[in-house]
Amino acid sequence: MAEGQMTGREQAAHTGRLSVVATATDGIRVLSLAGELDHDTGEALRQALDVTGTARPRIVVDMRQVTFMDSTGINIFVAAYQAVTRASGWIRLAAPTEAVLRTLQLVGVHDLIECRPTLHEALAT
Repeated sequence: MAEGQMTGREQAAHTGRLSVVATATDGIRVLSLAGELDHDTGEALRQALDVTGTARPRIVVDMRQVTFMDSTGINIFVAAYQAVTRASGWIRLAAPTEAVLRTLQLVGVHDLIECRPTLHEALAT
């Protein structure tokens, strides 16, 4: 398989300054983000977090490579949390950078959505 080519279990979107790669691990949707999450780039994440028609969704968002997040990201994560909870599932954020974690803490999202220090810990059930 050529470098950059994705398997059938992966999907990628790159909008402006945000890359979103979706994979699955043990039935958990893993979204790996890279870049800046803001008004201009948030739609790819919003689409990747859509759980319409999914029973008991489990989602981990790998935030290791997110360099910036504004209120757009906060709103997307809160809406995703609400949708996932209604569907009897869960969502976790993995390894947010210090700047992003500070934003999550300032607005209280870290109290709503569980943040774990590593991807490995976020995947543990």
